[in-house]
Amino acid sequence: MADEKKPGLLKRIASKLSRFIKDTKGEMKKIVWPSKKTVVNNTGVVILVLAAFSICIGIVDFVFNAVVGLFH
Repeated sequence: MADEKKPGLLKRIASKLSRFIKDTKGEMKKIVWPSKKTVVNNTGVVILVLAAFSICIGIVDFVFNAVVGLFH
């Protein structure tokens, strides 16, 4: 038992790095990528929602400025 030695630091690091790379490759194979149509559709929805919120915030800003202008 006294003759057993732990692997060296570099061997342990190499082993863990090798395992990490194998696990990463396995996880990458599980990814389901969206189709081009789905990406274009989702991008359009995001742009429309951003435009709607921008307009709403602009209207609220305009109203607040008008109210503050009445008191100033």
